[in-house]
Formats: sequence, C-alpha cells, structure tokens
Amino acid sequence: MENFTPWSALSGGLLIGLSAVLLMFFEGRIAGISGIVSRLFPPYSDNRFLSRAGFVLGLLIAPFLYMLFSGHTPVLSVSSDPVLMIIAGLLVGFGAVLGSGCTSGHGVCGISRLSPRSLLATTLFMAAGFITVYIMRHLIG
Repeated sequence: MENFTPWSALSGGLLIGLSAVLLMFFEGRIAGISGIVSRLFPPYSDNRFLSRAGFVLGLLIAPFLYMLFSGHTPVLSVSSDPVLMIIAGLLVGFGAVLGSGCTSGHGVCGISRLSPRSLLATTLFMAAGFITVYIMRHLIG
C-alpha cells in the first residue's frame, strides 16, 4: 500500500471499464480474458481472430506504454515457487472453464450488468482466494 495513489487506481479502473465497453460495442462480446485467449487457438477459426489478438496484445504492451508515458518502471516481484505458480495458473484456467468465465468476465462485466450468476461466481472466486491465502500463510506457513 505504500505506492498506492487514488489517481493511478482510478485511471486503471477507467481504462479497464472503457476497454470492456468498447469490446461490447464493437464486437458484442464480454471482456473475459480467459475466453478471449482460449479462442485464439484451434478449433476456433472465425473472423474475430485479429480483434482477439489485438486485445491480448494491448494487455501485453500496456506496461511498456506505462513506462513510456510515466517515466517509471513498474516493479514486479514473484514471491512464490515458479512450479507452484504454474500449477496455480492451470488451476485458475480449469476454474474459469468450470465456472463458465473468469474474474474479468464475471467480476468486471457480469457485476456491472447485475448478473446474478456473475455476482455468485465473483463471491466464490473471492472467498476461495481468501481461504487459500489464509490456509497457505497461517495454517501451512
């Protein structure tokens, strides 16, 4: 919390919201990142490949644009075992398939549309995260 500024949080939230609205306006699709990424690969082959690839490319170049315009280098740190991170990533992907959407699709877009399914899914995502952190930090250590 030492580097938190309300302006960076507000601008980040506005950019996320704007990208979700623009994707819905131009493509008629929810901005669920796991769905967008998964549809970049076969068996999906429709005319939306370029828009999906552009969306993912925007996610990947955003830190570099931040550095270019702010003059600051984002500090990234991973405080866990890389193997554990890979396992966690696979579990999150499995959960996104099982939950018919990811945190961005349900949490950002679904909640803004007052979708009961998304409200429940996001509540369960958050509860599972809280419980996992508690178990890993306080019970297992």
